[in-house]
Amino acid sequence: MGVLNRYRLYTDESGDHTYKLLDDPSHRYLALLGVWFRQHDHYTAFADDLERFKRGIFGPRPDKPVVLHRSDIINRKGPFGLLCQPEVEARFDSGLLEVVARAQFKMACVIINKKDHLGKYIRPFHPYHYCVAAMVDRYSGWLNYKNAVGDMMAESRGKEDDLQLKEAYRQTYELGTFSMFKPVHFRSLTSKDIKIQPKAANIAGLQLADILAHPVKQACLLEKGLIPDPGDGFGKRMYDAARGKFNINEGTRVVQGYGKVFLRRHVRKRKDPFRGLFRASPYGLSTCGVPH
Repeated sequence: MGVLNRYRLYTDESGDHTYKLLDDPSHRYLALLGVWFRQHDHYTAFADDLERFKRGIFGPRPDKPVVLHRSDIINRKGPFGLLCQPEVEARFDSGLLEVVARAQFKMACVIINKKDHLGKYIRPFHPYHYCVAAMVDRYSGWLNYKNAVGDMMAESRGKEDDLQLKEAYRQTYELGTFSMFKPVHFRSLTSKDIKIQPKAANIAGLQLADILAHPVKQACLLEKGLIPDPGDGFGKRMYDAARGKFNINEGTRVVQGYGKVFLRRHVRKRKDPFRGLFRASPYGLSTCGVPH
């Protein structure tokens, strides 16, 4: 496969993977947001555009680059203290929206209701890994449709979490899932190993996934009537800048199940089939309702 058909998927999550405070919608829903770029041109153009934007706001910082991180931006931490100045904030907001709107990428958001998931299984497995498997399926399916290949990168979340994520990805690659048999993964994914990088590495794709994960999750939940309308804000403007990038069924133009994925609820309580992920096949992923 030539370099012209190589892609990379960058992911970040919104929410946490614990089963605590599940009556609070801000803790109940875990989302995994993925964006993928063609590497030789679209990604290079986006990364250059993002760096120009950051230099225009923060100036040149060759030894300590500014890394976009949503919580730091909101809390005005580190270099983002400059955003306390209204004119700088306005330039930052408008410039970032333009960078996202110009970028050429595809996007998918996988959401799991942890409260339903906990009620469904006796010993529920790590919900983040369900989302990863569903994301890999969408990405692999798209790559196969485009006769392309690619790999996947996530941000480091700590030594133990990184080891579990690597194993979950490898098992998904090697054994397949209910909705995507392993030959599809073999044809489209160039490695059985997920790439993991720290935030300090200043990876443009991971920064994009970081700033989009929360607003896209909120918009998807709002569309389903699962959360109250938070009102107008920058998050809605960010979503509007990116909403045209959703992965779709290119025949029917349907987004649900392709770019917006809600892992379905099953009523009967049972042992979690993904509990044996590290020991056996995860074909039991069918019980978490990944749609075709």
